[in-house]
Amino acid sequence: MNSLIDPRAIVSPNAQLGDMVTIGPNTIIDDNVIIGSGTVIGANALIANGARIGRECRIHHGAVLGSVPQDLKFRGEASTLEVGDHTVIREYATLNRGTGAEGKTIVGNHCFLMAYSHVAHDCLIGNHVILANSVNMGGHCVIEDHAVIGGIVAVHQFSHVGRHSMIGGGFRVTKDVPPYVLAGSEPLAYTGLNVVGLKRRNFPKQAIERLEKAYQMIYHSGLNVSQALKKIVAELPMEDEIKAVVEFIEKSKRGIIGVRR
Repeated sequence: MNSLIDPRAIVSPNAQLGDMVTIGPNTIIDDNVIIGSGTVIGANALIANGARIGRECRIHHGAVLGSVPQDLKFRGEASTLEVGDHTVIREYATLNRGTGAEGKTIVGNHCFLMAYSHVAHDCLIGNHVILANSVNMGGHCVIEDHAVIGGIVAVHQFSHVGRHSMIGGGFRVTKDVPPYVLAGSEPLAYTGLNVVGLKRRNFPKQAIERLEKAYQMIYHSGLNVSQALKKIVAELPMEDEIKAVVEFIEKSKRGIIGVRR
């Protein structure tokens, strides 16, 4: 196995460790844990029953992964926390496993969860997501690929944050945040398209222009959301980005954020 386990660590013989896993002092690895090859876990961490951690992850001092949900409906049912490959989890972050509702909490590949962030039960986080310091998520939230959430943001349970969106620090997410946008202000509102982020990820100029037109129709045309969606479908080509916006809004259960006044 060739793992590097500090002699002060406590590792269950029932845990499954890949090759070249590093475990720091005073860290506890419970039963029913799987850790992928090349993952490094710092000191004083807890990897609890039901945790599934991918390859080449970096888990820092004091992080707690796979702990039981903070949900009064939880009755001890079997569930998991699944973390993808190449994800970094910084100091004192806490990630709960799922409940009987979904059975799992999922964090994708290449994510960066900064210190003191909290991922609650049954959340789904996509790939390349960044949660800054002290982001606190309620249960059943969905954060899509490449989303960035600023520090000290509270995300209400069942909220949905779209792909490639960016939420400023210190705000509260109480409604769904559509894909590709910037969100800020109080209450949280649309403040523009995430143009800088899209350019950094090599989105074509035409795609950015189409998204700007779509959000102009949604937020600045005087139409209600349903009318704006009909106008988008009628007037813009249904390329992947526009299709993602339309489908996201059509499926939104909490309703989307408004526009800053």
